[in-house]
Amino acid sequence: MVQIFVTGGTFDKEYNFITGQLYFKDTHLKEMFQRGRCTIDIDVKTLMMIDSLEMTTEDRDIVIHNCKKSPHHDIIITHGTDTMVETAERIAAANLEGKTIILTGAMVPYAFGTSSDGFFNLGSAMAFAQALSPGVYVVMNGRYFDWKNVRKNRQTGNFEELV
Repeated sequence: MVQIFVTGGTFDKEYNFITGQLYFKDTHLKEMFQRGRCTIDIDVKTLMMIDSLEMTTEDRDIVIHNCKKSPHHDIIITHGTDTMVETAERIAAANLEGKTIILTGAMVPYAFGTSSDGFFNLGSAMAFAQALSPGVYVVMNGRYFDWKNVRKNRQTGNFEELV
């Protein structure tokens, strides 16, 4: 079974057509797994629905606590891309032995339809969660990165290795 923790981020944002603002309502993950015809046993739990730029130390502690108490070894965390690496670093420092923890997100909300990269990133995260050795990883753009060797390139919007 794969544990999925939802924290919000662009992945789950909605668009208000009147005000032009992005906001949170509910996670899209259950719909995404159904649409993707996922046959893997999953347990989806929403921890919070916030923009990662607003994520606090306490919020990260909630994520770590839930990773620790999860009975599952394969864990995916949907997360905003702006502070994803920071959260990955905090999780790695918590030393969660024997667990494969994947952080993934989207640059364009899933609610935007085919222009969103969220569906692709979620599918990639599912595959990598089952295939990678225990550790903490960021999965974006069809690639996986060790948490300590990745950054978000703010010019291209892509994640890339540091070295």
